[in-house]
Amino acid sequence: MSMVVRALPVVALVAAAVAGVPAAQADNRRLNESVVVNVYTIQHKHGCQTEIKINPQLQLAAQWHANDVLRNRALNGDIGSDGSTPQVRANNAGFVGTASETVAINPALAISGIEILNQWYYRPDYMAIMSNCANTEIGVWSENSLDRSVVVAVYGQPG
Repeated sequence: MSMVVRALPVVALVAAAVAGVPAAQADNRRLNESVVVNVYTIQHKHGCQTEIKINPQLQLAAQWHANDVLRNRALNGDIGSDGSTPQVRANNAGFVGTASETVAINPALAISGIEILNQWYYRPDYMAIMSNCANTEIGVWSENSLDRSVVVAVYGQPG
């Protein structure tokens, strides 16, 4: 009985400490950066000599669309819930030039780089975007919920 009495204060202290901790947020930075590296690799396998650079405006456009696709289950591609296109979102984020996009959706809490590439590599339209040497800038964003992961890459040709 004395063990139960001693354990209760410890349980109460742990519960109080956990209650004061803010909810954890996913940090998808490594996943997003790995997408950039994979696109770079694909471009160089297709003869590109340029370096692809992360562009904050394209990243913002990717973030907007990733959040939109995560919240709106009817979306499964490049058109936003407001009818916007990748070009419109890139322009609205301040990017000047031509923009295109690839979107990966996984019906699970997480998505891996291999799952992303499997969705994009075997789609001729997405492969054409990824391997286009004129796409010298990129922004990648990913979002997760308990039953859905979304990764958006917005590619840019500065103009």
